[in-house]
Amino acid sequence: MIPGVNGTVEAHGIGGQADLPISLGLAVSGAVAALVISFTVLVLAWQRPRYDDGPRRERLAPALLDGLTRSAWFPVVLRTVGVLLAGFTILCAVAGQDTLTNPFFGIFYVWWWVGLVFASALLGPVWRAISPVRTLNAAIARLAGSDPDVGLVAYPERLGHWPAALGLYAFVWLELAYAYPTELGSVRFWCAAYLGVMLVGGAVFGNRFYERADPFEVYSSLIAKLSPWARNDEGALVLRSPLANLATIEPRPGMVAVVAVLFGSTAFDSFRESTFWVKTYQDASISKVWLDNGALLAFVLIAGLLFAAGSALTPSAGEVPRKELPRRFAHSIVPIILGYILAHYLTLFIDVGTQTLARASDPLGKGWDLFGTAAVEPSYWFSYHPSVLASIKVLAVVIGHVVAAVAAHDRALMLLPKRDQITGQLPLLVVMVSFTAGGLMLLFSA
Repeated sequence: MIPGVNGTVEAHGIGGQADLPISLGLAVSGAVAALVISFTVLVLAWQRPRYDDGPRRERLAPALLDGLTRSAWFPVVLRTVGVLLAGFTILCAVAGQDTLTNPFFGIFYVWWWVGLVFASALLGPVWRAISPVRTLNAAIARLAGSDPDVGLVAYPERLGHWPAALGLYAFVWLELAYAYPTELGSVRFWCAAYLGVMLVGGAVFGNRFYERADPFEVYSSLIAKLSPWARNDEGALVLRSPLANLATIEPRPGMVAVVAVLFGSTAFDSFRESTFWVKTYQDASISKVWLDNGALLAFVLIAGLLFAAGSALTPSAGEVPRKELPRRFAHSIVPIILGYILAHYLTLFIDVGTQTLARASDPLGKGWDLFGTAAVEPSYWFSYHPSVLASIKVLAVVIGHVVAAVAAHDRALMLLPKRDQITGQLPLLVVMVSFTAGGLMLLFSA
């Protein structure tokens, strides 16, 4: 649930099971069949690694665009945009009214959390480019006469992305399991804690801290690997296959935890609106908050453990230690995450995002129309075309899983011994099939 006009708005309240052009059972069966057939075709036609081994196929972006993005003023403009957006958000949080019409809630839960994903998939690592914490850290370092890239000590490699995983869990906990996710003071405190941790981390470890530990930069950078944009070794802007980009994700410690939090929490967000869960907490003797906390943690742990087991249960890991296989394959879950985010939050982003744009014109609740958007209203187009939305949901989940299967297969050809390159992928295929079927059932269970 996300703040709306009269309290809350369902994240995917339209496009349900009844709106599918075919039955849910047939949709699930077709999705599973598509994944299994894709795997069969890969085994027969894709017998050597294409993205993990050898030079990547890419072509230079238009010279004008490359020159624009490499100009000295381009990053300054992006940083300025980030600071202005952050300043406006702080204004809403500090001086705005403690009501659900405060645009701060929409900025925080919709524009930042969901919009960042869509922007990164289209444009690349957006948060890295506009991050106000990076800008503030650089300004403090300049005043102190130090280098923001270096910090006081080197970032411990063994930490990897574990801090980012914890930060992401803290966000989804606030949104999905905390008792008062729309209480202004609680969300302000969360943002203040995030800002404090980021500034201290940047001062101690330099910008490497943001690459590894900032939950939003890590999330944005992972999704950006599915965009067509990249930089080659010479720093030129190039167009590259998203699968080739995906293969460049480094298998750092904590990577499995990051994808488990992202996938598991989104699955739980669907599950908690299901008839089964509503009936469960209505009949339970303990509070819904405790049930939600336990279920959220369970979804994240189950997602991570299933994926880790599917990745490691291979007859032979070859030269790679078996315990490292899950993080070597973790990149393959990123397309599933993007597909599920699109399926689950598309209407939320369009409808509540539009409401937020209208409310942003009056950040302090004084009847202003600063940006001329106060009269903008959502069209609710998908409300009148629920079958279209239901079809988009299925396609997003299926395409995400098929792309994931391709990425995992390509990585398996590089990592696993030749005799185990097919049988070694079967446990992970079983996990992906379960994710496909379970994901679709959860999406349409409300």
